[in-house]
Amino acid sequence: MHVATVLFSVHSVHRAAFLQAITSNAKTSLADETGCRQFDACISKSNPCDVFLYEVYDSKASFDAHLASIHFRSFNALTSAWVTAKLMNAFDRVFP
Repeated sequence: MHVATVLFSVHSVHRAAFLQAITSNAKTSLADETGCRQFDACISKSNPCDVFLYEVYDSKASFDAHLASIHFRSFNALTSAWVTAKLMNAFDRVFP
């Protein structure tokens, strides 16, 4: 399994719109992408403008298909100016 994590820092004035957009992106990913197994969006308890994503895909190819999808590209174009920082990481899942 391929795991992707992303930590976004979002401008406070765009927080609500960003959360709506990421929720829509996550729902569409889970519904339409056969290789997407899990897509969690979380808000930091210490800073509500920090949004953490935990995504699980069947493979790196499935994740690459997610990045190429129309819904992801639309999300990215819409929200990129709302984000002050973005840290992405990739992992191979060991368990379960």
